[in-house]
Amino acid sequence: MNRVATFSIALNLILGSFLLVGYVGPSVRTTFMPEIAIPEIGRLTRIHPFATVIGSVTLGDQVFVAPAASIRGDEGQHIHIGNQSNVQDGVVVHGLETFEGDHELPENEVDVGGKKYSVFIGDRVSLAHQSQVHGPAKIGDDTFIGMQALVFQAEVGDHVVVEPGAKLIGVKVAAGRYVPALSVITKQAQADALPIITQDYIYRNLNAGVVRVNVQLAEAPQPHAISR
Repeated sequence: MNRVATFSIALNLILGSFLLVGYVGPSVRTTFMPEIAIPEIGRLTRIHPFATVIGSVTLGDQVFVAPAASIRGDEGQHIHIGNQSNVQDGVVVHGLETFEGDHELPENEVDVGGKKYSVFIGDRVSLAHQSQVHGPAKIGDDTFIGMQALVFQAEVGDHVVVEPGAKLIGVKVAAGRYVPALSVITKQAQADALPIITQDYIYRNLNAGVVRVNVQLAEAPQPHAISR
């Protein structure tokens, strides 16, 4: 095989990798991120060609990252997204700087199991279309973050439903609660008063169905674009 053919095959493989996984790339060196970080991607995790994953990010197994989603671990570090979670169309996951110069900024971190994160998202979490999770933030397992919702400087427990358009800023939401659509929760007393999910709550099983669909999307092979 001649050198030109070898180069051509290598180039096609590189281009093909971009088509399969979107843009997955390193951070850049800055005062707040002096060490370049590269994303870690789990098994059977699919990143759409029009999605972006940058820097200090770990995606677990069977994660689906949809078109126009942006997961940027290039300022706050580290961003963790757990197994079988999904990051839907137009979602942004980012964080405030967690390091500057020669020292950490603990006020911009969350602690999970003794480790520090900018954003920690657990297993089987759904981040629905155009929602935003901005660190410092923590989201527990089996939680649904609705369309255009915002989680900023907040912690959300397991089995929570954040309905579309709700905003959580600077509070902690206990496990098993739901946040009504379009509500703005900025005081801990408001978060403590959120309603408990019961058998009568219409969206109590919503997340399980969303996860089931998106795990299949993650596991499916990437289709070829249609020529026009």
